[in-house]
Amino acid sequence: MPTKTPPDGESSLELFLRIGLEEKTARNTVANKKVTNNLTTVIDEAGVTDGCSRTIGNLLYMVATKFPANALVHRPKLLEYIVLSKIKTPAQLEAGFSFFPRVGAEQFNLTEFEEACGVGVEVSSEEIERTVNEVFAEKKSSILEKRYRTNVGELFAPVRERQPWADPKIVKQLIDVKLCELLGERTAADDEKPLRKKEKPAKVEVQAVAFDTSPVQPSEEELNPFSIFQSPFENFKVHTEIFFSDGHVLRTCNTREILDKHLNVTGGKVLTRFPPEPNGYLHIGHAKAMFIDFGLAKDRGGHCYLRYDDTNPEAERQEYIDHIYEIVSWMGWEPFKVTYTSDYFQELHDLAVKLIRKGCAYVDHQTPDEIKEYREKKMNSPWRDRPIAESLKLFEEMRRGTIEEGKATLRMKQDMWNDNKNMNDLIAYRIKLCSLEFEIRRASYYWLLDALELYQPYVWEYSRLNVARTMMSKRKLKRLVTANHVNGWDDPRLMTLAGLRRRGVTSTAINSFVREIGITRSDCSVIQLDKLEYHIKDELNKTAPRRMVVLHPVKVVITNLEAGSILDIDARNWPDPKSDDKSTYKVPLTKTVYIERPDFRMKDSKDYYGLAPGKTVMLKYAYPIKCTDVIFGDDKETILEIHAEYDPEKSTKPKVLHWVSEPSPGVDPLKVEVRLFDKLFLSENPADLGDTWLEDLNPLSKVVVSDAYAVSSLRNARVGDSFQFERLGYFVVDKDSTPEKLVFNRTVSLRDSYKGGK
Repeated sequence: MPTKTPPDGESSLELFLRIGLEEKTARNTVANKKVTNNLTTVIDEAGVTDGCSRTIGNLLYMVATKFPANALVHRPKLLEYIVLSKIKTPAQLEAGFSFFPRVGAEQFNLTEFEEACGVGVEVSSEEIERTVNEVFAEKKSSILEKRYRTNVGELFAPVRERQPWADPKIVKQLIDVKLCELLGERTAADDEKPLRKKEKPAKVEVQAVAFDTSPVQPSEEELNPFSIFQSPFENFKVHTEIFFSDGHVLRTCNTREILDKHLNVTGGKVLTRFPPEPNGYLHIGHAKAMFIDFGLAKDRGGHCYLRYDDTNPEAERQEYIDHIYEIVSWMGWEPFKVTYTSDYFQELHDLAVKLIRKGCAYVDHQTPDEIKEYREKKMNSPWRDRPIAESLKLFEEMRRGTIEEGKATLRMKQDMWNDNKNMNDLIAYRIKLCSLEFEIRRASYYWLLDALELYQPYVWEYSRLNVARTMMSKRKLKRLVTANHVNGWDDPRLMTLAGLRRRGVTSTAINSFVREIGITRSDCSVIQLDKLEYHIKDELNKTAPRRMVVLHPVKVVITNLEAGSILDIDARNWPDPKSDDKSTYKVPLTKTVYIERPDFRMKDSKDYYGLAPGKTVMLKYAYPIKCTDVIFGDDKETILEIHAEYDPEKSTKPKVLHWVSEPSPGVDPLKVEVRLFDKLFLSENPADLGDTWLEDLNPLSKVVVSDAYAVSSLRNARVGDSFQFERLGYFVVDKDSTPEKLVFNRTVSLRDSYKGGK
């Protein structure tokens, strides 16, 4: 690990000025630490720390900012060609940038490289002038029209295309001379902005217009979200650049030997891992992780491991372990193998010993507060440079448990001066937990793999799934459960997968939702619930049969229907019925029916769709009824029943209401309990509320309707069966149902605000 003092901004500025950079460019570079480190390394590799020509300096700057990361092993060779002026133009350098990604870290043919970059090719001034003349001849009419407003780039491009290795300075000089010869001296008119004439829009013959009605073709990523991931055979590229405080840059990548060894073991298959911690129930954010981990493996014909991260026994329970396995299966995924982090404790211990032996880790005795203080002050621990043998002895005592808990940790010897806090000698082992627990951040993660000479897997960071008006923190979800703000981990108001399932959401709808939002990397956006609800409704619309349920019933007596009569009405299971026995179900219509209380008003209005005195409405699938009388209670306000007459001829087609009838005269309809669930929190993002987040709970997130009436065909519904209650929404039979009374949870209402698509 390098230990020299990091260069300050002033010395970097002086260095950049010595290689010929303009002062403004040099100062802007110093302000960018990554580019500063890159350029400093490039200058050192090129051996020009004492200075060079401006031409070479500008080319070095291009190398520092554009060189392909997967071929850094070849950068010294390119720099050698620049310093020797074998590569002396930006065009040649760009050709080199295009050449190296194709070869990666492999050896390359020097002759092919020189041919690709035009090394040794000299284009004479006469050849350049001849090409410029050809281009001017082709574009003469356009140049004469635009004069000095001609875009010089349009002249430069065809010259470069025909003479890619021509000196760009000579090309520019010849173009300027040729323009002057053709146009003469620049006049004042050449500097005036052209006047734009207002043209009258041409009349369009409507019949002659042909509109392109072909659908927009989806992108490759929309067709297959896993197309963004590389093949295991391509995993030789640089994963990340780790910038140390002394200017040293570590570029981590697999050697061909390590990669070949890995491919030999895996057979070249994609191997992924879904690693939940069994300290609670999985939520919808885990559905995104599952979609990526299991989905990628399935797409590539590989395997995905279910890896329980069982490194915190105090928070783990068998209930959580069982739930995770069961919910992964419900989501449609099948693990290749089920493993536990604890399975690898000995292997992790051996790697820690290896880290110490290599001088890349040390046993430390600082307290957490001292570690924090030293990190803030960028100071090394007083035990950082203790002998390797001493750290090995102490680490063995840690393993045996002879050192008191909290009195020793194993820290990785990284870079305490580094602005990246994840490189400030992270803790690898504590006495309490015998496992590696470094945060997986690119720099620290790949530093460790590089230090241990292990295979470096491809890591893709994607954003958390943030859904509006809910809580995704497992810690806060647990608090909601343990403090009885909700009724368990599977409360339908929670965004746990168990809660969503109990609410009637299908795994198909969840996976469809995750697929649409994509494998995003932005962590700032909050997904609105209506986008999820769109996919829920889209799925249930195809799978949930229709039924009629009245939540708040008011009695309607059909006075002109004979007492004791029962009319069998055909109601539809689906909005587009098929010609088979399953397309309809029977609904009895008797003298007494029930409609929703809000569907009746004493005073009608133009915008009111319901029943009112003297007004006619349609009982869905049945007949029109007209209100003829209203019976009030003793208080003269409470409506006891409504009298109406039905029209057996269906002579009118008024607005439609859902209804439920007595199954037979004098027998009440099927009574059910309906739970109306709404958003759990009032705020868009309750996580932003800090310690007051519990005050944001929606008091109306659960409303129970105990005495709703349902059509009798629902009597045999089973737990998990979903239905669309007409005009009300989608509902599912809850596990709290008993033989005496069914309980239905509202999955989602029928109101639409999201139209689908990205």
